[in-house]
Amino acid sequence: MILDSRLQEIAGTAIAQRVFPGCVIGVVRAKGERKILPFGHFTYEENSLQVAEDTIYDLASVTKSIPVASLALQFIAENRLNLSDKVKDFIPELQSDFGATIEDLLRYRVHGTALSKLRLRTFEEIRTHVFEHGFDGPAGEYAYQNLPAFLLGIILERVAGEILPALAEKYFFGPLSMRDTTFFPHDISRIPPTEIVDGSEIRGIVHDESARVFSRARRAVGHAGLFSTAPDLLNFLESLLRPDDGLTMSLVRGAEEGLGWQVNEPWMGKSRGEKTFGKTGFTGTSILVDKERGIGLVILSNRTYPKRPPDASSIHSEMNKLRSAIADIVFQTCA
Repeated sequence: MILDSRLQEIAGTAIAQRVFPGCVIGVVRAKGERKILPFGHFTYEENSLQVAEDTIYDLASVTKSIPVASLALQFIAENRLNLSDKVKDFIPELQSDFGATIEDLLRYRVHGTALSKLRLRTFEEIRTHVFEHGFDGPAGEYAYQNLPAFLLGIILERVAGEILPALAEKYFFGPLSMRDTTFFPHDISRIPPTEIVDGSEIRGIVHDESARVFSRARRAVGHAGLFSTAPDLLNFLESLLRPDDGLTMSLVRGAEEGLGWQVNEPWMGKSRGEKTFGKTGFTGTSILVDKERGIGLVILSNRTYPKRPPDASSIHSEMNKLRSAIADIVFQTCA
């Protein structure tokens, strides 16, 4: 009850301050105990639908970790990929590859054209531009952008001979009963809008502009596009908290090493551990796992509704403070 009341207070304050119109917070323990708390509404308008436990949210960049980095780590454990493999070996048409490796993609050590700048092109034109331009230079320091995950998604499909949605369903969504997790949702009545653009709601299709180009052509990409619910994501996080085989252990170790995941970052709370890992999404979503404590945390919202702030850094700063505060409440209460 203490956890419920503290989360209700912080979520209620965020809604009153118009951080988001509603959210779902989910917590799971290694033993399977879980709590899911929905707050607020789909939008700020009167008579807007109330958020429910199974409300479906656009995960945005959480897609980079679930399922993309997780699939990559799975393939590495199965010896279908190696961290030292060259990107060029899988995408021979990629120019200016500078010898970049799978590890460089997972650690975001390569950068090139910002995909958002290509949002007015067709999906074929975006892909062709990426291949023809390649990287701006050799792998270096961490520099977060969409390009590495986009390329990693293509590599996974080429290695397996299957599209990303099918791979994710085979390895994770099916076995973990993640029935509402998909790149192409059908029941948009359960999905809050992420933004109003030119008078129309972005709803039931990915918010990220470049990923949306592909989605309209029924193609999934590695950097954004997944939709899911708190119950489904808690199923995934619980599997990481209770790994029962070597493959899952490899996934956890890779995540704790920062391969396709964020590790020990301020948004994970002041009480975070050195190996606490997770991922944030621009729309106001995040997942977090603290293996030592045996706790998984999911926060889902449509922070970008009705309009994203002109300064993107402000949305990250405000949302990250909230993520940190929620994580600390969960860690302190569930200790």
